[in-house]
Amino acid sequence: MKKVELVILVYIITVVLSVMYATQPIQPLLAKEFDIDVIKASSFTAIILFLLAVAPIIYGYILERFSAKKMLKSATIILFVTNIFLGFSNSYEMFFTIRVVEGLVIPAILTSAMSILANLDKKNIKFNMSVYVASTVFGGIVGRVVSGFIATSFGWRWVFFTLSFELLVALFFVYKINYKGETNLIKGSLKDMLSILKDRRFVAVYFLMFGIFFVFAGLLNILPFRIKELDPNATETKIGLMYLGYSTGIVVSLISRKIVKLFKGEINTILFATLFFAFITIFFVSDNITFIFFLLFIFCIGMFTIHSIASGLANTIKKDKKALTSGMYLTFYYVGGSFGSVVPSIVYKNFGWNFTISIFVAIVLSIFLFVWVNRNVLQNYEATVQ
Repeated sequence: MKKVELVILVYIITVVLSVMYATQPIQPLLAKEFDIDVIKASSFTAIILFLLAVAPIIYGYILERFSAKKMLKSATIILFVTNIFLGFSNSYEMFFTIRVVEGLVIPAILTSAMSILANLDKKNIKFNMSVYVASTVFGGIVGRVVSGFIATSFGWRWVFFTLSFELLVALFFVYKINYKGETNLIKGSLKDMLSILKDRRFVAVYFLMFGIFFVFAGLLNILPFRIKELDPNATETKIGLMYLGYSTGIVVSLISRKIVKLFKGEINTILFATLFFAFITIFFVSDNITFIFFLLFIFCIGMFTIHSIASGLANTIKKDKKALTSGMYLTFYYVGGSFGSVVPSIVYKNFGWNFTISIFVAIVLSIFLFVWVNRNVLQNYEATVQ
């Protein structure tokens, strides 16, 4: 039965991540439909990332009495209904408001799914968590690629009608899950959070992922507009396929330990991957769409290498309060993504693609220098845990 429940949870997580990122490849289409600019179109993804950032802090107090299964069921019902209404939206204001509601329930679904996975089989927690990460990456790919195909073939409204059907199937499966435990939500006082931020090791890791995900989310979010700029006739299917490079995240998360061994340490690996990430970003000034398509695979390898190692550091630097330190990691991660989904679109609109890329490179190089300056603090910790 545990294997069946594992498959059900993988399906639910995949669908939810598809909902999150379904708007990304069709942003130019939505911008035209609602007569809005790139900045407002980018907000459809940014708002959910921002609410994912604050969820670990807020939900720990609001939803502590909810069972994981009950929260999963209730939130899935709301997400099912909101996606139907998204398909009927006729204005930016209506569409954005519904995305705000989705941003409030998506963290509830992911949190409850993670809690069930962590407690489903306590002998295989690490495996289940790796399944969770792989599911989120896979969902991000499916959401972008499939929504582009559906929008081209049937129109953008059918993207959300299709997702509603998938959520209805997910809701049916939720009832098959045999789990009665509570949702393990993160609760931390302001005092606890400030004490963690006084530790330079955490500041280095959190700043690293804030900046890296800022650049990563920023580039992927304005990419559809760049493709349309290079090829006005590019279909949503073509734009969606550009995100296939995201698939490298699954592979990298599975072989991250081998990568660390290759570079003889986690900090060395992070430094190399950050410099590599900056170097690859430079080449996005190209106006060749095919080259950009293949470049995205390498770009994603850099990002997911940093992410997989940094998330591990956030979980092991401090033996106590692991839930809080990892929750704060996700907060900085998603705040970086939410700002990255909006701020670069403002720069892109006013100064163009090449200038935006130069800003991205400058940010990543700044992050590299920051980690380099703090490398001794991090390496001293690394030596103590090996």
